[in-house]
Amino acid sequence: MKKIAAIAALSASALGLSAGASFADYTLNILHINDWHSRIEGNNKYESTCSADEETKGECIGGAGRLVTAIAQERKKLEGQNVLLLNAGDNFQGSLFYTTYKGKVEGEFLNDIKFDAMTVGNHEFDDGETALAPFLDMIKFPVLGSNVKANAQSKLGDRVKPSIVVEVGGQKIGIIGAVTNDTPELASPGPNITIENDVKSITAEVEKLKAQGVNKIIALTHIGYNRERDVIAKIPGIDVVVGGHSHSLLSNTDPKAEGPYPTMVDNPGGYKVPVVQAASYSKYLGELRVVFDDNGNVKEASGNPIYLDKSITPDPAVLARIKELGAPIEALKNKEVSETTQPIDGSRESCRTRECEMGNLVSDAILDRVKGQGVEIVISNGGGLRASIDKGTVTMGEVLTVLPFQNTLATFQISGKDLLTGLENGLSQIEDGAGRFPQVAGIKYSFDRSGAPNAGRVKSVEVMEGGAWVPLNPDKDYLVATNNYVRQGGDGYKVFADKARNAYDYGPGLEQVVADYLGAHRPYTPKLDGRITEITATVAAAPAKPAEPAKPAEATKPADTTTAQAETAKPAEPAMPALPAGSGDIANTPPAVPAETAPAAPATTPTAEPAKPAETAPAATTAEPARPAETAPATTTAEPAKPAEAAKPAEATPAAAEPAKPAEAARGSHVVVAGDTFWDLAKQAYGDGAKWRLISGANKEFRPRRLPVGATLTIPPAN
Repeated sequence: MKKIAAIAALSASALGLSAGASFADYTLNILHINDWHSRIEGNNKYESTCSADEETKGECIGGAGRLVTAIAQERKKLEGQNVLLLNAGDNFQGSLFYTTYKGKVEGEFLNDIKFDAMTVGNHEFDDGETALAPFLDMIKFPVLGSNVKANAQSKLGDRVKPSIVVEVGGQKIGIIGAVTNDTPELASPGPNITIENDVKSITAEVEKLKAQGVNKIIALTHIGYNRERDVIAKIPGIDVVVGGHSHSLLSNTDPKAEGPYPTMVDNPGGYKVPVVQAASYSKYLGELRVVFDDNGNVKEASGNPIYLDKSITPDPAVLARIKELGAPIEALKNKEVSETTQPIDGSRESCRTRECEMGNLVSDAILDRVKGQGVEIVISNGGGLRASIDKGTVTMGEVLTVLPFQNTLATFQISGKDLLTGLENGLSQIEDGAGRFPQVAGIKYSFDRSGAPNAGRVKSVEVMEGGAWVPLNPDKDYLVATNNYVRQGGDGYKVFADKARNAYDYGPGLEQVVADYLGAHRPYTPKLDGRITEITATVAAAPAKPAEPAKPAEATKPADTTTAQAETAKPAEPAMPALPAGSGDIANTPPAVPAETAPAAPATTPTAEPAKPAETAPAATTAEPARPAETAPATTTAEPAKPAEAAKPAEATPAAAEPAKPAEAARGSHVVVAGDTFWDLAKQAYGDGAKWRLISGANKEFRPRRLPVGATLTIPPAN
């Protein structure tokens, strides 16, 4: 048990309390943000920088001005009460302000807001110690990270603390920080900083704090909702988890939320732990009210994130300062590079789980730049795409928002076998929405997420050769292009760092490559052409249930192809630095690759037709897979792998919205088609979408908003 109530026998008379009375409860109000990502200016619906016109129309969300106003309003409302203001990391990287000032602008506004504490996020390490050390120099509140260990040579010194104890309303509150274990893969901490195991580090700090008599302990973590809920909240002694990293919207009212706010978790100590996050980009301010009993146990927790939309008036002094700071970068931001016929979906939920339009654009642009040098294949990490682009004029600022990391184009030579290993890595954390998901060009692949990570999720791989798709040859060497971050092993692509030959990492800046491509294809029309296909293990009516349930994905109409952007994070950062020397051409003499015919390799089915190297858009993107939104997670554009093909009832249009698939499954079951949600199925089966929980409860292994096409669902009776 976490705490022992050491009250053996105290009489009511001795205590002077009437029957049923107890010690005084303690209430703590926690205001919090996470994953701000340098959104100094407000966001539009595409999560790009909000324009003056959009601001006038009341369409802007978040930004430093609204954040300052909202926090001031809540503090005033809670005046005289116990309040903590916490920041769960990733303040860096996401706009031209970070690119230009490297953390100084973020630090200035964070100081003005007066946070009580923050934890470091992985993006705080993107520029190593070069940006983080000066940031720590200027920050006037504690910065935490129990699993961040700096050696004697580090510029960080001891300024990243494992934990702190603050006194609020006469009570001691312990706050422990931690960053994701993946930080060395996701960022660049450098040789003088080690990221240790989060659980061990947090547990050690819990014991220290308990030894000091602290019985109310908050884990302030940048680890991700799934792990914060399933692991961190179950560490004995942790009372509250305020998290970040996964950009998770938790809400009691929004059907697109990943979970309730707060999410209550059973700790092995026999008590409940509230877990919270507040989405990202300063679009929300979290507000959690926690009531502790006299032993420090959580008796109750409640709250909801506050949406920072037009109802919040930006602080005028902050706006004036933003204008002043933004003057040097306005010219670059406003430079026109192209125009688009439709929005380009670069949302987090799309580009980290399936083929997405922005992934195709960036991958095609890279391939176009180097195809004259013999490059055949492009693999891009979906997490490197940080925003969508709306319809109409495209500016350099928008391109920089999509590609904020100042990455360069990189080429290398690698075997088909090792390339397959790279693809397996890219799919190894799809359940967590990890940024390593592989967007591609010159290649197409199918996968099944039900397999074990790095153990055969890739089911087929084909390479474009001579205008036709042929199976990947494990023994052949291929010329591949990507960005320098991935080539050097970022996002877990260690095989590219270890096994690449003739690597060249100093090509032109990725943002310029994409801007040039957009300019050459003006107007640009986004496309999905079936280069990535998710299949399921469901064969002939086997109810292959992939994941867990969730709220009714309220059939959010996919109309606005990017409205569910929840995350396109606009790290628009690179202030167009000078290109590395010799970057005009990616390589003087690209490695020669023997032209051999590939023998039939991994069982691949010649899916779709021999589409040209991802250039010409196949008529209106075949069977358009419920675009950016959440329903059909199966990136299955062009939908191969037909669900339970057995009985063929002449189903004309494959992925059409056709519900039940005639003669497919007996009464009481349903084979999933693109766009299905529990809500819609409940409406069809019972005439009432609100009865979705009946279907969800009967299919508990399926994840919300991720019903795989072809899987068989059980449809229970209405009562």
